[in-house]
Amino acid sequence: MSNEYYGDLSVIGMKGCEKFVGQVDAYLKDWRTSDSFIITPEVPRFGTGESKCILHESMRGHDIFIISDMFNYGVTYKMYGIECPMSPDDHFQDLKRIIGAIAGKARRISVIMPMLYEGRQHKRELRESLDCAIALQELVNMGVTNIITFDAHDSRVQNAIPLSGFDNVRPTYQMIKALLRNIPDIDLDPNKLMLISPDEGGMSRCMYYASVLGLELGMFYKRRDYSVVKNGRNPIVAHKYLGKPVRDKDAIIVDDMISSGDSLFDIVTQLKSKGARRILMFATFGLFCNGLEKFDDLYKKGLITKIFTTNLIYRTPELLKKEWYAEVNMCKYVSYIIDTLNKDETISKLLDPVERIHTFLNNWEREKQ
Repeated sequence: MSNEYYGDLSVIGMKGCEKFVGQVDAYLKDWRTSDSFIITPEVPRFGTGESKCILHESMRGHDIFIISDMFNYGVTYKMYGIECPMSPDDHFQDLKRIIGAIAGKARRISVIMPMLYEGRQHKRELRESLDCAIALQELVNMGVTNIITFDAHDSRVQNAIPLSGFDNVRPTYQMIKALLRNIPDIDLDPNKLMLISPDEGGMSRCMYYASVLGLELGMFYKRRDYSVVKNGRNPIVAHKYLGKPVRDKDAIIVDDMISSGDSLFDIVTQLKSKGARRILMFATFGLFCNGLEKFDDLYKKGLITKIFTTNLIYRTPELLKKEWYAEVNMCKYVSYIIDTLNKDETISKLLDPVERIHTFLNNWEREKQ
């Protein structure tokens, strides 16, 4: 091992992450002209659904990066003969099993958890559990040094582990590259393109894009019925738009995730009624909890042109075939993060990619001329 590295690098991919981790490993092998860094744990299940983790090689002194997709329901297991999709709770238990099998022998453990487990249960209102905070504390207490996540629903949850590493990464650079490559006729003129935040909570995310691209932004705020609780939340009564006119402009809606898509339907309908041209969407995580039919309908009606989501979490084969869908590949970016941290260097430039975005935009403008 070279002295420049913090420890022997090992990358552990949890169930469902095999393809993603394989691409990450390919970059690392190419940069370091080395053999594979992947360690594959064995996590067998008993007939009752109980499980354990077995590692077949020593992790003593290693700098370990565990890549986990808490929302991969494409992975299944059998319990009492019934095929069960793995829930976020199942994946989180497996993560703890892997850390337990390492048994404190590693030099450092970092967890790359793209979509934060229980990230939407980040604050307490009335008598509620603080699931995300408790999960972070559990990982730190088990010996995890760094937690790297992407586009956290609310990054202030890191206050639960103030003395431990917590990095919230946003895929701004990769989203912009994917936009320009998939929609080559897009015009970045502020008179022809706007950014839209679907709610108040996403304004900081939207403001970053607006600042980097020099565009105007608008916002919807959600009016809720606080007298009713449905599916664990207060239902949205209406979306109200605030901002400059969108008439004859393309609009990009920026959000951290697409869950059911109910809010999106109302927002794109309003934007079209206000005269918007093409409507695009950036969402770091595409969950599509209620299926894809609703989005097919939006596309057929011309209400949406393209939805961009990353490959950081599971996407169904059906989704990948949709004309309205564009994948944003994050494997190389994750490889850079792992490579930099394994050298015990700062990832500040990776977290704030303004310079790379401007360089890419300048090159894109020159190619157009």
